[in-house]
Amino acid sequence: MGKENATLLTEFILTGLTHQPEWKIPLFLVFLVIYLITIMGNLSLIALIWNDPHLHIPMYLFLGSLAFVDAWISSTVTPKMLVSFLVKSPMISLSECMVQFFSFAISVTTECFLLEAMAYDRYVAICKPLLYPVIMTNRLCVRLLVLSFVSGFLHALLHEVFLFRLTFCNSNIIHHFYCDIIPLLKISCTDPSINYLMVFVFAGSIQVFTIVTILVSYTFVLFTILKKSVRGIRKAFSTCGAHLLSVSLYYGPLLFMYVLPQSPQADDQDTMESLFYMVIVPLLNPIIYSLRNKQVIHSLTKMLKRNV
Repeated sequence: MGKENATLLTEFILTGLTHQPEWKIPLFLVFLVIYLITIMGNLSLIALIWNDPHLHIPMYLFLGSLAFVDAWISSTVTPKMLVSFLVKSPMISLSECMVQFFSFAISVTTECFLLEAMAYDRYVAICKPLLYPVIMTNRLCVRLLVLSFVSGFLHALLHEVFLFRLTFCNSNIIHHFYCDIIPLLKISCTDPSINYLMVFVFAGSIQVFTIVTILVSYTFVLFTILKKSVRGIRKAFSTCGAHLLSVSLYYGPLLFMYVLPQSPQADDQDTMESLFYMVIVPLLNPIIYSLRNKQVIHSLTKMLKRNV
């Protein structure tokens, strides 16, 4: 009877990153600059790949898709976070919360599969260079891209459907700066055990499967690189080093968030880890891939000279 008579909540308060009023304006300015640089960097990379026919090959099609997903991830979370710095009680409706989580889940899952596809592309390019044009065709590249986005959509839809079985009646405070699934499960009036199981089984499996595939691919790449000349080693490490750095920055926080057991200080820990892969990684990826890729720098230089 208590549950039946309880008032169901449809609006929530996001606690955000800080409770200190004096920090809100400085943080707003910092994250506004980060967001603008992130969007400009990723969209510029997409435009560069789109406008240069020499970059219309699988490696750069994957890179352009990664830039698109990074801009998507950042745009899912950062605008709402910026608003929370300017208002006293940052509210979000249940419907907005569900939409934000759905968008977040699609983009984050898609990025996992994109990083896996990029690792396979580098494996074929370095370990089987003579067969690369035969194996890694643009047709296969498009299929892998479509599969990545469809898998992201289906995974997000699965969690979204199970979220709708939950009710919220005790607390409307979400201890996070956006609507993630774990903070929502913590304040649910409905038993969320099955939701936790779905997160562990599906989100955990996707992360473990994709990271294992990436590690196996680069293990073969490493052994192949060691057999090459000094010049070949430098070129291969220049290309693969950027990808491995991006993978490490992205998967580290994700594994702590959804696979490893949570500590008593999980709320603060999750906030910092989420901030890293939702805000910082999308900012760094265009810089990492651009500065470490001679073809991208060459295309950018050529485009700038043409426009001067």
